[in-house]
Amino acid sequence: MRWGKEYYFAAPLRLGRFVFCNLSELAHAARKSPRKLATRMLESTPGSEAGKRLRAERLRVRLSTRAVQKLSEQIAQEKNNQDYYISHGWLTDVENGKFTPSIYKLYSLSLIYKCNYAEIVAFFGINVLDIAREQRLVSLPHTHLIGSSPQPPGQTIMLPLELRENVQLSRTNLVSRMFEAWGEIPVTLLQQLDLRHCLCGYIGLEDYTLYPLIRPGSFVEIDARQNKVRAGSWQSEFERPIYFVELRKGYACSWCELDGTHLILVPCPQSRGQIRQVRYPADADIVGRVTAVTMRIAEVVGNQSKESPSPSTE
Repeated sequence: MRWGKEYYFAAPLRLGRFVFCNLSELAHAARKSPRKLATRMLESTPGSEAGKRLRAERLRVRLSTRAVQKLSEQIAQEKNNQDYYISHGWLTDVENGKFTPSIYKLYSLSLIYKCNYAEIVAFFGINVLDIAREQRLVSLPHTHLIGSSPQPPGQTIMLPLELRENVQLSRTNLVSRMFEAWGEIPVTLLQQLDLRHCLCGYIGLEDYTLYPLIRPGSFVEIDARQNKVRAGSWQSEFERPIYFVELRKGYACSWCELDGTHLILVPCPQSRGQIRQVRYPADADIVGRVTAVTMRIAEVVGNQSKESPSPSTE
């Protein structure tokens, strides 16, 4: 049987079913790895929704499946790699949800449909922008360098001048409150924080409450489900829970203790800060427990590093 420029044969299976095989692909695979040919895995079958979205992209640029085939031939020739080639029959099957395209064919489709490659793979449930966050799902036993985070074209975010003037970086705040006037959050700056499931807080440049555990200018991840102060004893200050607290005139990030109807905000001893006491819950609300911190330990100037300033003794 011939479809376009490719040839297929039907191999009988059980219960009277047939499977169609591409002869050219079989021959190519046999030349490269004849022993693996018999155990070649079938392509995984995605949901039909991904195929529908691909079809919508094709219709958006007003192309037929044969037109896509012709354009993919040009790409395959330019790349000198037939993996970029897309036959119109194969594309129809993909749009009907029968196959998952390879990375090469998805790349060809992104070029032909004039859309971002990350957008195309997202149709199949892969969000490349989640890589930095989801790398935390796999923990390695040895200390190692971390590769650079993906920075797709067009993902740079610039803060408007009026926003930079209005945001008070000196004060501790929730990131969502800091940028609510703009309507966007600079996500690329916070890729290591789980913004989908947690709140994010910012430690003001003048807030040395937990210095040097949490330095001014740090970003913290907050689990809003842990909004009750936990009593107990801890072997070290590193194990003691840290809470993000909303006060009547701002926010605080500190260790906390409850004394009846009063909430005690406890600073780190090295910070030489003062213990504060506020009425609870009248004048304070526990936003949640701090579960992660992103912070600098030195400012980089050229090829030299400058140590962080010492906390104020006032």
